[in-house]
Amino acid sequence: MPEGPSIVILKEAVQQFRGQKVISVSGNSKIDMDRISNQTVVSFKSWGKHFLICFEDFTLKVHLLMFGTYRINERKDSTPRLSLVFANGELNLYTCSIKILEGDVNLHYDWSADVMNEDWNPKLAKEKLLKMPRQQICDALLDQDIFSGVGNIIKNEVLYRTFVHPESLAGKIPADLVNTIIDECSKYSFEFLEWKRNFVLRNHWLVYTKRKCSRCNLPIQHRKTGLKNRRSFYCENCQKLYL
Repeated sequence: MPEGPSIVILKEAVQQFRGQKVISVSGNSKIDMDRISNQTVVSFKSWGKHFLICFEDFTLKVHLLMFGTYRINERKDSTPRLSLVFANGELNLYTCSIKILEGDVNLHYDWSADVMNEDWNPKLAKEKLLKMPRQQICDALLDQDIFSGVGNIIKNEVLYRTFVHPESLAGKIPADLVNTIIDECSKYSFEFLEWKRNFVLRNHWLVYTKRKCSRCNLPIQHRKTGLKNRRSFYCENCQKLYL
């Protein structure tokens, strides 16, 4: 599943279509295609894992799910979920979820929850986190209402950086360490963005998909954790379990 930084890259890549009129629309999405035809794109935005195509009175919310892809000025052999053709090119979206949000997009999103948005508010993230003291931190970091944009790679890398076991209870982690985890979620996301832009993201993984801990030279544990049942990679020796 594409994480926040990947959606930021998509948003940047389609800026050529900002201010352009949709001259043709097609695809197998169930949304009202006629609603989009001849409409002008006001802006492109991202909120966590959501890619947003904003028009005057409505917004297309695109979620690439687990295996969604896109093509700019080219097409795949398969039918796109949505194809938008402009005078200067086209955008094709595949294997994704698309919904129409009515009215002002700002009424639908809390930008302070997006770890890559200029309005990101770590203090509010901590307040929300403290309200769920019994939740495992591996689940809390994937809660998009708190850490919008954080996905499984970022979760694993942040917990390894901060020496915290993924099954630690949020309310048992020391306050200063909670602050560090929150700050690292945003910091790592921007590093992720730069590494992905330069096609070197995998080179910087410290724990994700690794077999040995680079700090302890001991085996990395690999199993699904938390209620979300997502893959966790961690070192039992240097990542402390807070219960």
